[in-house]
Amino acid sequence: MRPVDPRLFRHARAGRGYLMVTAALGVVTTGMVIAQAELLARLLANAARGTGPAALSAPLIALLAVVAVRAAAAYGGEVAALRAAATVKSQLRRSLAVHLQRLGPGWLGRQQPGEIATVATRGLDGLDPYFARYLPQLVLAGLVPAAVLATVATADWISAVLIAVTLPLIPVFAVLVGMQTRARTQRQWRLLARLGGHFLDVVEGLPTLKVFGRATAQTDVIEEVTDGYRSATMATLRVAFLSALVLELAAALATALVAVEVGLRLLAGHLGYETALVVLLLTPEAYLPLRAVGLHFHASMEGAAAAGRACDIIETVPSPVGRTGGAAPSDLRRNEITLDAVSLVYPGRDRPALAEVSLTIRPGDRIAVTGPSGAGKSSLLGLLLRFAEPTGGRITAGGVDLTRIDADRWRRQIAWVSQRPYLFAATAADNIALGQPGASHADIARAARLAGADTFIEALPHGYDTPLGEQALRLSAGQRQRIALARAFLRDAPLLLLDEPTAGLDGATEAGVLDAVRRLARGRTVLLVAHRPALVAIADRTVELPAAAALEVLAT
Repeated sequence: MRPVDPRLFRHARAGRGYLMVTAALGVVTTGMVIAQAELLARLLANAARGTGPAALSAPLIALLAVVAVRAAAAYGGEVAALRAAATVKSQLRRSLAVHLQRLGPGWLGRQQPGEIATVATRGLDGLDPYFARYLPQLVLAGLVPAAVLATVATADWISAVLIAVTLPLIPVFAVLVGMQTRARTQRQWRLLARLGGHFLDVVEGLPTLKVFGRATAQTDVIEEVTDGYRSATMATLRVAFLSALVLELAAALATALVAVEVGLRLLAGHLGYETALVVLLLTPEAYLPLRAVGLHFHASMEGAAAAGRACDIIETVPSPVGRTGGAAPSDLRRNEITLDAVSLVYPGRDRPALAEVSLTIRPGDRIAVTGPSGAGKSSLLGLLLRFAEPTGGRITAGGVDLTRIDADRWRRQIAWVSQRPYLFAATAADNIALGQPGASHADIARAARLAGADTFIEALPHGYDTPLGEQALRLSAGQRQRIALARAFLRDAPLLLLDEPTAGLDGATEAGVLDAVRRLARGRTVLLVAHRPALVAIADRTVELPAAAALEVLAT
């Protein structure tokens, strides 16, 4: 892993300013290190000569001022680092969320949601030690040894040569150890992502696991993955502790070597007392930043690895369906949509989801799409929602290829009700207004009334202002479906896509949802995926997709 990933500062601008502040504070700290050693050596030399208090007061006051400035620089660097880390994490998370929207559900469906969630939360939190510890020491590691060598060389060239010869040993040992640490940290990160993803799946599927008696088995799996993560973490920590020992030993031996030769020459009278003190005080300072870099490198690697993964995602090029900015206009109230021999093959699959499907959707049409499971009905809706890109043929609207139309502008003309609508842990009003931000309370209530959702919403503890909780589990399937229909009513889009909105509902609930669907379909172009005859009856015509990869669509 590179000491500094330039992508991090390209995608998080706050890091650039922090680097300049760190460099400036590094220069100040370096100057204070040299000044502190020289003043302390002068103070001790004067005291050894028996100089009076008047001669000691000036260097003592100057030394105290230098120590205060050095402490202030360290404190300022710490504060700046923590603020920069918080801002960088915020910017990265914002960029990650925006780019994930551009990549779209098609790309996300091929990823591990738990891994991405771990990167955005626990992973990026690891940037705190990267900014607060590693980067400042990296700057000092480039400034302090050079300044110490230059200062020592002017005082005693022999000691400067010894320091110059032994100084490279520490970065060499750090690199050798770091090569081992990188592989272990990457394995640790993969296990953490796997653990996060699996735990998320288990929590979401806990009711199903309990029903089928598999909860205990999943507990064993989580325990196995957790043990693997614990072992990987302990292995990484062992390497970190050993690397600290190696670096400390190398620095101690190098410092001792310089101290021995300085002491011998001091006793022989070949070196002055004050010069010897300057050399002895500065020699440990030359090795200290390099040792600190190696030490903090291990603590910061997890955050740096997570930031690297976030940058990989941010730099992933969206497919044409995920991009926006097309110039061609489209009005679905007037334009017809044409699918011309459209095929779709998902990455990693041999069997096509759709094969040479041809269909014309005219404004005002009500079309029911039927067929057995796996025929590609939901995939057809995904193409119209631009969640996927045709691998063959093309889709046009008003004669214009869909790839030339801005994706956001296209989706603003579509209302979509999925088979299992997702409701967020917000209020009932916020969930209804999802596709129409800023809608008034009267408009939200009207949409709920048209969808038949007003009765049970008003019966909630705080009515429309009642938080629904995670996935709105306090509501029944039919109630969640009605809120999804209320979203579509409020959006008032010319094209309505329905993916089996009555699936899994009992007869009485289905009848209520069907009434809402009929009201919603008035004056709109409707394409609905249907299995039940009552839902098919709403349509003017039916399109049947065969189970196998078909060469054409059969319309009745």
